[in-house]
Amino acid sequence: MTTATPVSRLQAEKIELRYADRTIVDELSLEIPDGGFTVVVGPNGCGKSTLLRALGRMLAPRSGRVLLDGNDIRSYRTKEVARRIALLPQSPLSPGAITVADLVARGRYPYQSMLRQWSPEDERVVAEALAEVGMRNAADQLVDELSGGQRQRVWIAMTLAQRTPVLLLDEPTTFLDIAHQIEVLDLCSQLHQSGRTLVAVLHDLNLAARYATHVVAMRSGKIVMQGSASDVFTPELLREVFDLEALVLEDPETGRPLVVPRDRRTASQLPVHN
Repeated sequence: MTTATPVSRLQAEKIELRYADRTIVDELSLEIPDGGFTVVVGPNGCGKSTLLRALGRMLAPRSGRVLLDGNDIRSYRTKEVARRIALLPQSPLSPGAITVADLVARGRYPYQSMLRQWSPEDERVVAEALAEVGMRNAADQLVDELSGGQRQRVWIAMTLAQRTPVLLLDEPTTFLDIAHQIEVLDLCSQLHQSGRTLVAVLHDLNLAARYATHVVAMRSGKIVMQGSASDVFTPELLREVFDLEALVLEDPETGRPLVVPRDRRTASQLPVHN
């Protein structure tokens, strides 16, 4: 296998992604910054989750290629990919009556084989993953008994048990209340600060602006803009990508962009003069 020197560990080169005869992503190229927390934003149906699936080798490009460590991701065996990239899909479903520890232990599957069964090393890694997300004391609880935020922490712990340098998270805050959204994204930020590369799809623009080190804005299967939150979240781009008229202020907590949609009712409430 010939190894090129990659610009970044994970990148896409002119990929086309399709479901049946419908093109979702077209001629898209993207380099994921190593060690960064990249957040992908865009309107519904623009291809965000589809792109994430391709980066995790869950969907093969019709043309172009995804590169992992300089090689076409399709050249690796499945377990090799699973030792380098962990993908947490949107709203994952856990098996019935499974404990927290048993669910997290499934993250060790890429390291199992006929010659290597469960080991003290696997036990240690699972315990460390649970500790890292603050759920070690819940190891023996059933996953179904946990709150939404706690369940999401357990799913993230399962990806951590894979011991991968790259984590892909598809809408990790979906269906969570605002307190649990902050809790999960604080955890993601901690994971990024510990040296991991994170890529997440988020809908909340203000949470994306607060946590991302790199923002990718998509529309209709293409990247419209990417860069820092300050580069991406401008009134002009919000209008182009989301058809949204908005003010962009400075977040008093972080100094990052704060998106405030304009009140569309204002114009309709003005008095009509004959």
